[in-house]
Amino acid sequence: MTMIPYQICTKLVMDTSDPSITFDANGVCNHYSEFHKNVKPRWQTGPEGRHQLEVTVDAIKKSGGGRDFDCIMGLSGGADSSYMLHVMVTQFGLRPLVFHVDGGWNSELAVHNINGMIDKLGLDLFTEVINWEEMRDFQLAMFKSGVPHIDIPQDMAFIGVLYKFARRHGIKHILNGGNISTECVPRPLEIIYWGTDMAQIRDILSRYGTVPMPTYPFSSIFYHKIYLRYLRGVKVFKPLNFVPYIKQDAMQLMEREYGWKPYPQKHFESRFTRFFEGYWLPTRFGFDMRRVDLSSLILTGQMTRDEALAKLEQPLYDPELIQQDFDYIATKLGISSEELRSYHDMPKKFYWDYRNQRKVFEIGEWVLSRISGTRRGGAF
Repeated sequence: MTMIPYQICTKLVMDTSDPSITFDANGVCNHYSEFHKNVKPRWQTGPEGRHQLEVTVDAIKKSGGGRDFDCIMGLSGGADSSYMLHVMVTQFGLRPLVFHVDGGWNSELAVHNINGMIDKLGLDLFTEVINWEEMRDFQLAMFKSGVPHIDIPQDMAFIGVLYKFARRHGIKHILNGGNISTECVPRPLEIIYWGTDMAQIRDILSRYGTVPMPTYPFSSIFYHKIYLRYLRGVKVFKPLNFVPYIKQDAMQLMEREYGWKPYPQKHFESRFTRFFEGYWLPTRFGFDMRRVDLSSLILTGQMTRDEALAKLEQPLYDPELIQQDFDYIATKLGISSEELRSYHDMPKKFYWDYRNQRKVFEIGEWVLSRISGTRRGGAF
């Protein structure tokens, strides 16, 4: 990637560590203008949004008539999915099958938060445990590839299992905790590439994979965005986009109601993601994911820019935890800490160094954005 002079947005905390960022004459970045031009005008969390949500809930309940469950909700134990579960069960009376995918990296805190909510709400929890040898080999292949987006194996497992389970059991609605309130700023494509580009995944696995993967829940963009949605009628709905969602207030409510405990940072319910976002990305690729998360909170009025800058001054990772987690990740992957360090220090590579379908994805995103208003990123 071409080096450019350092600059930080005058409205947000996004800076030139985002390779695709642009600024206007006043130093305001494209993420700020994109939100105010294209996202905020269509983001309805008042009476209109509430009405849309109620209409969708009615449709979900009708489709689930006579079944044990009327929808599936994925639960990671993080704030977004936990609050979604609380709202949709206690306020709207849905009967979800709560689904958790165990990729081998759950933190003790995540397990605590999941169990606390399930027990208090009296729900059923279905947990799919991913074949560890396949997950391990996939993750090692991503490390060996040198790319930044090494979290793809975990993300794909979550997505793939959920969709395939919905199809197998004839459930037509999947509720997702993705939301504009905390995720309206997209992650840089150069850093977090499309997780369902199967051309790229096959290329990386053909070079660095060492075991067959007959049970891994691979899922292509064509399978879940086109086949399931338009041919099988399986719909994904993100209810938090239709209700007021103030993250701090939501976490306090869940602490009171369920004994839910907050994480040091968004996505830290997974030990691997904590290591990936808190250590690997900043030290190897110079990108601090907090800039994306904090900028989203600034845009949605939950934090000031000065507060966000103060948070960025705090250490990303507990210094006493770094070596402990480094050794833990290496041991769990079955390699030495020295081998893991060699992947950290190897020449950097990016998605364009491998086969990819970026052009196809961009065309698909353009088409789907006009059909249904969706776009890249978990918020939409």
